[in-house]
Amino acid sequence: MLKIKNLHVSIDGNEILRGIDLDLEAGKTYAIMGPNGSGKSTLSYVLAGSDKYTITDGTVSFNGKNLIGMNPEERAGEGLFLGFQYPVEIPGVATSTFLKTALNAVKKYRGEDELDAMQFLKLVRKKAEEIGISDEMLKRPVNVGFSGGEKKRNEVLQLAMLEPKLAVLDETDSGLDIDALKTVADGVNRLRGPKRSMLVITHYQRLLNYIVPDVIHVLVNGKIVATGAKDLAIELEKSGYSMFTDSQAA
Repeated sequence: MLKIKNLHVSIDGNEILRGIDLDLEAGKTYAIMGPNGSGKSTLSYVLAGSDKYTITDGTVSFNGKNLIGMNPEERAGEGLFLGFQYPVEIPGVATSTFLKTALNAVKKYRGEDELDAMQFLKLVRKKAEEIGISDEMLKRPVNVGFSGGEKKRNEVLQLAMLEPKLAVLDETDSGLDIDALKTVADGVNRLRGPKRSMLVITHYQRLLNYIVPDVIHVLVNGKIVATGAKDLAIELEKSGYSMFTDSQAA
């Protein structure tokens, strides 16, 4: 589904990613773990199409298409979704209006029939109920005054509505208490399936207790320095990232 080869990325002349190789298959969930400053969020933003970063080398293909050559809207239309570590507020735009606009934009890109108001309302209420989002929350401006847990549940609702082929979740556990974490993880797990791939980016093993990955990659100093199964996260929780020396990451 997603193939990354020798990806080098810089910002303001400083190299952050230093030769990333990844191959994500449909139907599997992947985790990327690493310390602060290792390049985890940079990778997520580059995949989503942020213009803050400069790709200096390497290729990224998504279902056989050159992802680097697409703008963010095209990437969304092709089926890529990014869940932010810190979801932004959009004052004056109701959550339901935002969701309807986003969903119909994706449908238009794919040549599918757009939903009218009643079709959308029926669908969004069904999805929201499954995730524990009230009608009142759908009427509120996007993320304005939302708690950390509400913001993350709102992103899970976006994920459920858009049904992407690849969901990149950038530190979706950030700022969540254990109850909110379980709620968000349950919503994400509902959306796992044979045609969808998940890429979960996190510092800590605790999220991976609830969203259990098939494969874990460890990113240190802009390079993947280890790959393994879920037991690798437990080892990292005990030993920390100091088990990977600078020489290993260089």
